[in-house]
Amino acid sequence: MIRIMGLDFGSKTVGVAVSDPLGITAQGVETITRPQENKLRRTLARIEELVKEYGVEEIVLGYPKNMNNTLGERALKSEEFKKQLEARTNLPVVLWDERLTTVAAQRALMEGGVRRENRKDTVDMLAAVLILQGYLDCRSYKKL
Repeated sequence: MIRIMGLDFGSKTVGVAVSDPLGITAQGVETITRPQENKLRRTLARIEELVKEYGVEEIVLGYPKNMNNTLGERALKSEEFKKQLEARTNLPVVLWDERLTTVAAQRALMEGGVRRENRKDTVDMLAAVLILQGYLDCRSYKKL
């Protein structure tokens, strides 16, 4: 089996998750903090390190479509980031609809009793887990 990485790409942070070796479950790895929105060199370098560390062979990148299925500014930035990821890692990058994953992540943290000031530290990583888990579930469903 192959390991797959899930990314929740935001303007200030990138949540990172990785699948187990069997591609069944997604686990949160870390949240990469970006000093400036347009500077991605360090972010890409860290993702490249994690790809090597975990033996990742595919990347799933959250694709923030609008609720009416149109593409806004964030989606276009994700498309550009996808190109940079592919060039940097030489891995296939799949864009995966991430609508409502951050909302679901916030809700899960609230229900888990995580204090508001601590939620921002983990919400992007949890959103990456939800993006990747949705992709893994879809893949396993298609195999049935």
